Amino acid sequence: MQSSMTHGQASVIEQVFQTTCCIVGGGPCGAMLALLLARQGISVTLLEAHTDFDRAFRGDTLHPSVLHILDEIGLSERVLQLHHSRIRQLGFQTPAGKTLTMVDFDALSHDRYGFIAIVPQAAFLDFIVAEAKKYAHFQLVMGAQVDELLEVDGQVAGVRYRGLEGRCEVRAVLTVGADGRFSRLRKLAGFKPIRTSPPMDVLWLRLSRRAGDPAMAFGRFAPQRIVAVINRDDYWQIGCVIPKGHYQQVRAAGIEHFRDSLAGIIPELADRLDGLQNWQQVSVLSVESDRLPRWYRPGLLLIGDAAHVMSPVGGVGINYAIQDAVVASNVLGGKLKYGVAQLQDLARVQRQRQFPTRFIQLFQAILQKNVLSVALNRQQREAPLFMRIMAHIPMANRIAAHVIGYGIKRVHVKAL
Repeated sequence: MQSSMTHGQASVIEQVFQTTCCIVGGGPCGAMLALLLARQGISVTLLEAHTDFDRAFRGDTLHPSVLHILDEIGLSERVLQLHHSRIRQLGFQTPAGKTLTMVDFDALSHDRYGFIAIVPQAAFLDFIVAEAKKYAHFQLVMGAQVDELLEVDGQVAGVRYRGLEGRCEVRAVLTVGADGRFSRLRKLAGFKPIRTSPPMDVLWLRLSRRAGDPAMAFGRFAPQRIVAVINRDDYWQIGCVIPKGHYQQVRAAGIEHFRDSLAGIIPELADRLDGLQNWQQVSVLSVESDRLPRWYRPGLLLIGDAAHVMSPVGGVGINYAIQDAVVASNVLGGKLKYGVAQLQDLARVQRQRQFPTRFIQLFQAILQKNVLSVALNRQQREAPLFMRIMAHIPMANRIAAHVIGYGIKRVHVKAL
């Protein structure tokens, strides 16, 4: 058996596991695929690098597309019993206080899931994993740091990882990389992504929410700043978009200066900015968007952010990743039951998901180029002209709601 590690990295294997499908990455994409395969009676092992799912400022948005997928497997109403908030409109406020609505989910009035549910990702993952554990074919390993691909005659045959119980090996018919934008499997497999939109940085933080605060989420423009204020029910999640590479300048100016700049942009929340005392309370997200020309090789498939990193524009990343998982389950499940994973079927997964992915990345790139990048390079508080025009076209609002809510092509879970 060949491997992707050098001889000097070799170490003793404590345990060897056998499974049909080994999924690396316990985020929404990997967890959902594991659940869907386990429902089909397929042996699946899910490896998660961390020891829990609780990490700050991860994507928490479940769009109508995913709520419908959950409904198809009988889980939507139970997910919506989890603590969550809802977004029905996305827009920005002008200096005069007028709201420019860019996305209006109320236009999806025929849909009982015509909103974005903001569910803490840790709670969502705990829920999905708990459902998967109801199936004897499912196994979850937390704290599993994958560092090697196993290969036999040019085909990926599993992984090796460092876990809580030492160094272990999982041998599998199919290995799936669902380990996010910094995918370890993508690097081990030698895949090189293509960048699809200009980069920028987002500074995330929390502010307390009080009785009498407005209910809706909103955004505002300022010189070289875009600030998004998201209602998380018991607190405000603040996203401050800055030009790429400017974080060190912002940090060098001091936390007091950063607080003052936010107070000038969101004065109605200035009375709670005193709680922002140090940079440890601020998380920095480097925003990039890219995709792989090819998502697979024999025995290996990459999906979700591992295959196509999404911009946070529209908050669609989780939803496209979960749709990838549904398509992978639909296409591969029938043969995986018999221990078969053919290259042509891995290619089918990419073919079915490639056009929707490219379309939404193009949509995001247009918005970044014509709205976000323009705003970040100006010294004005007014919304860019493109946004002001689009906000006054009702049909554009409805189209944007459909594209962000469902994507260009809806996917459905194949009936068992």
